[in-house]
Amino acid sequence: MSSQQRLIHLRELRLKKITIIRAVKDTIFISLGVLSAAFGLKGFLLPNDFLDGGVMGISLLANVLTDIDLAYLVVLINIPFIITGYKQISKLFAMKTLIAITALALCLAFVEFPLITDDNLLIAFFGGFFLGCGVGLSIRGGSVIDGTEVLAIYVSRNTPLTVGDIILLFNIAIFAFAAYVINVETALYAILTYLIASKTVDFVVHGIEEYTSVMIVSEKSMEIKEAITERMGGGVTVLKGKSGYGKTGHRTKEQDVIFSVITRLELQKLKTEIAKIDPDAFVVENSVNDIKGGMIKKRPLE
Repeated sequence: MSSQQRLIHLRELRLKKITIIRAVKDTIFISLGVLSAAFGLKGFLLPNDFLDGGVMGISLLANVLTDIDLAYLVVLINIPFIITGYKQISKLFAMKTLIAITALALCLAFVEFPLITDDNLLIAFFGGFFLGCGVGLSIRGGSVIDGTEVLAIYVSRNTPLTVGDIILLFNIAIFAFAAYVINVETALYAILTYLIASKTVDFVVHGIEEYTSVMIVSEKSMEIKEAITERMGGGVTVLKGKSGYGKTGHRTKEQDVIFSVITRLELQKLKTEIAKIDPDAFVVENSVNDIKGGMIKKRPLE
């Protein structure tokens, strides 16, 4: 085997290893997500006729109104969203979602969970927490067990509305209908459950350390770079730029631009360091949904 063939073989092995590890991680995330969602439903929400938002909320509402087994409703109501995901996202995503939803339906049908509490506030809080944890873990595994986001992505591509707008309108319609056909109190608890579930999803998907990207334009860029790297222990990227137009008018001076990604907990400290060096620095902040590679975690300060 030549050296080139050996390199190709090693590359194929590395890619296969990455694929297998990713598949194992996805399976674990989806399995834990299904179990968590099933626990939230059967241990809290279902025995007390509680509702949630999204497609799961529609399934729960249909269960309350018709007494059709939730296991069947979860699969049937999600089928259009699985088909949409196949067309709009990918075949793999649709397959994972179908497996996750089927697994959830089987858990709801055959796995027994104890009734945890009959206190309405605790039901709304912990039911929403475990359901949101399940949805978030499923997303981490590359699937969904609630098709709301799939619908929102599809509609947003064909209308001026954003994904957030569509999800909000979708849930307002569900809660309004619940208030009309059941009662206002049930709808209000459903809103509380949904809010807790959605926040839990964000926490599980994005983690406790929410990141912010910061771009700093300053004539004292090197001093700011040293403050980030030496005093804060962070990493930076120096971008080459040129002044354009600002409060001092047109300029054509070459200027370094500092780019860094930090946690929200470090943001105020960074602003303080920048203010000490250059109070007139131009600072742009952006929320970061996900990151990979680079030096994000702090290195030990010397």
